[in-house]
Amino acid sequence: MSQKIIFFDIDGTLYDHDKQLPASTRQAIRDLQERGHEVAIATGRAPFMFKDLRAEIGIETFVSYNGQYVVFKSEPLYQNPLNKEALLRLTDIAVERNHPVVFMDHEDMKANTPDHEHVTAGINSLKINYFPEHDPAYHEGRDLYQSLLFCQDPEDKEYEKQFPEFDFVRWHPFSVDIVPAGGSKAKGIEKIIDQLGILPENIYAFGDGLNDVEMLKTVVNSVAMGDGHEKAKKAAKHVTTNVHEDGILNGLKMVGLLD
Repeated sequence: MSQKIIFFDIDGTLYDHDKQLPASTRQAIRDLQERGHEVAIATGRAPFMFKDLRAEIGIETFVSYNGQYVVFKSEPLYQNPLNKEALLRLTDIAVERNHPVVFMDHEDMKANTPDHEHVTAGINSLKINYFPEHDPAYHEGRDLYQSLLFCQDPEDKEYEKQFPEFDFVRWHPFSVDIVPAGGSKAKGIEKIIDQLGILPENIYAFGDGLNDVEMLKTVVNSVAMGDGHEKAKKAAKHVTTNVHEDGILNGLKMVGLLD
């Protein structure tokens, strides 16, 4: 069997909705690795937000920040930072509107507001042992790969009109990701594929959310989780069972990677 590479989203895909890794998923990943396949992550999370997960399941290759910071075999491969000038302008407007912003690079994240209930609710929903400290100038002169804008629907639509330099992807009722326009997990995956030289038919991707749609459309062997977003399921070639119902294991069987 020729080597395959399989990209997994984290939240709602590898992790269930309680941010736990199901036992069947852990074993399925181990089985893939024992068969000589490359297992990688493609997530909207920052690298420091899934360091423990990478160590737990032996992952050295990943697409983070929805494609903006890519690592291959533990070495940085590709970086696509946010437009600095546009982010300065956006932050000024957000301050006027009382919309907090969290700035994120590959090592840390900082908030421009010391205490805000929407930031607390959004970050706590990720169930990570990490919370942004207050540093309103963290975005000045620094390469940032993603930011979080805390506003509710449809308030983000005004930012979309004003800032074509960015794409805005909602991940929480109180927050949207800010990423470079045209950036996506699919673009990040392309960088890894170029490095490996693997044929399209040997590439697989699993996801569940809006930020997975482009990836699921682009990758030939794509699988959406059964309890994922409807747009993700429409974009994928296959739909497996729910994440907490052995969704990863069943999806891998569905595409013929496991028995």
